[in-house]
Amino acid sequence: MERTILLVEDEEELAAVVARELTGAGYRVLCAGDGVEALRLAQEERPDLVLLDWMLPRMDGLEVLRRLREGSAVPVVMLTARGEEIDRVVGLELGADDYVTKPFSLRELVARVGAIFRRLDHVAQVLAEDRGAAAADDGDLLEYGALTLRPEYRQAVLEGIALDLSRTEFDLLHLLLRNPGRAFSRSYLLDAVWGEHYVTGDRSVDNAILRLRKKLGSLGEAIDTVWGVGYRLRGEP
Repeated sequence: MERTILLVEDEEELAAVVARELTGAGYRVLCAGDGVEALRLAQEERPDLVLLDWMLPRMDGLEVLRRLREGSAVPVVMLTARGEEIDRVVGLELGADDYVTKPFSLRELVARVGAIFRRLDHVAQVLAEDRGAAAADDGDLLEYGALTLRPEYRQAVLEGIALDLSRTEFDLLHLLLRNPGRAFSRSYLLDAVWGEHYVTGDRSVDNAILRLRKKLGSLGEAIDTVWGVGYRLRGEP
């Protein structure tokens, strides 16, 4: 499957060189010379990755990144001559996935792009395996302390009392029970349970975990927060 990359760079010569290198590596490349055009192409073309320059006419790269993150989880690599640590931190905190400082090696840039796509492919493979495991386990009884889960009937029973769980809460609990001790990122949980891509600021996972902990009572303490990652269910209740 051909991947589409949106290259946002106002230096025409540099953009041409980078586009040629990426095209030679097998990617489809779209080019934008300013921030406004970048947002238009991102909305119309839905690229698989964005290479985004920091200093742009009409709208700077950070504002483009902010607006992208309002409704898209597309990977973004910042291209910039700004090398100060605080600048890198700002970009990463706004949702950039990687950071390349000019002047950069074209070989290194292509390698980083390839690494991001391999990571995405790996996540997609693990996600498909998890969903397949969920379907295969639908008839299996799962037990965790005083909690019993019957996926086939979509029923959760705690100390003999049936829990009133929403579809999302049940699927989230099902995933955690199948993988005790495994840490899941918020973005992965959104993909696996909600079927949506992660958008910075989305609190769906945190709110669902909060509700689930309350419904599980004292057993809810077994759902640990993994700081900087997401959540996991302890190996032992």
